[in-house]
Amino acid sequence: MSQHSDIKDLSLKGLELFQLCARRGSLQAVAAETGLSASTVSHHLRSLEETLRVDLFDHSRRPLILTQKGKIFLRDIEDALHTLRRAKAEAAAGNMSEASYLRLGTIEDFDSDIIPALAVSLFESMPNCDFVYHTDSSLTIVQMLRNRQLDVGVSATPSERLGDLIDRPLLRDPFVMVVPKTVELLPRDIIHDSAELPFLRFSSNLIIARQIEAQLRRMDISPPHRFECGNNQTLMAMVAAGTGWTITTPLLFSRARRFHEHVEMHRFPGKGFARTLAVLANADCSRSVLNLVDSTIRSLIADTVVKPFHETAPWLKESFQLIE
Repeated sequence: MSQHSDIKDLSLKGLELFQLCARRGSLQAVAAETGLSASTVSHHLRSLEETLRVDLFDHSRRPLILTQKGKIFLRDIEDALHTLRRAKAEAAAGNMSEASYLRLGTIEDFDSDIIPALAVSLFESMPNCDFVYHTDSSLTIVQMLRNRQLDVGVSATPSERLGDLIDRPLLRDPFVMVVPKTVELLPRDIIHDSAELPFLRFSSNLIIARQIEAQLRRMDISPPHRFECGNNQTLMAMVAAGTGWTITTPLLFSRARRFHEHVEMHRFPGKGFARTLAVLANADCSRSVLNLVDSTIRSLIADTVVKPFHETAPWLKESFQLIE
């Protein structure tokens, strides 16, 4: 068989499945992710190896292990597959009404008002599109994007670099103190522990918790705590009940409206700090789709959260802002 016919016989599906198998190390995992049977995935891999006339995997081992030639081949096709997928996505979504599939992941910070409105808007803009919405932690959203399990995500920006993802900073969300209305002490007295009021923390495995703890360490502050939780609503309920105080953000505070009559939000005492929320996408995502998600969610955040807070808490105008 000539070299020309070998190249002609290369299948994009086979190349994509090879890349997935190299990353997952399991035919069954790739089958579950793609909706194909394990035998179909195996058939594509065997066909690719027969076309190339090399063994890409050591088939005697589990999990699947790339051979040396397989490692070289994977390295050489990464950029080509990225270019092909991006071109395919752009061609399919150049006309937004013809876009066919979108997997969107967001942190729960937006799930009460923003995401329902975003879903309706995208559904109207892309009437022929099948949507999959996923809510999870920022760390999980980022990992799913890197694994190409999502096309677009909205999350807090982690401390590590995101060189492999498209990163569009969206919102500067400053940290604030929230205390029970029944407490008459100043925020600086509470945080420095002149009050015997426990600090209610976010769970330590969350990005937001790491940012808060890092700032407290820089201030050489270690407030006593008796409660740790990954859910903002639960923390707000605990503060409203008078059991302690917490550090959160205006965006998260806005989601706890039912507790607002029992709690107060204050500027963080000392040097202010903030988290950055961003719209993220894997490198294969259509720019047309990314632009639509970005512009729509910006408009919704501005109208639903930022503008109302600037009116009710003018001291947030300089720190709580969309990032242009």
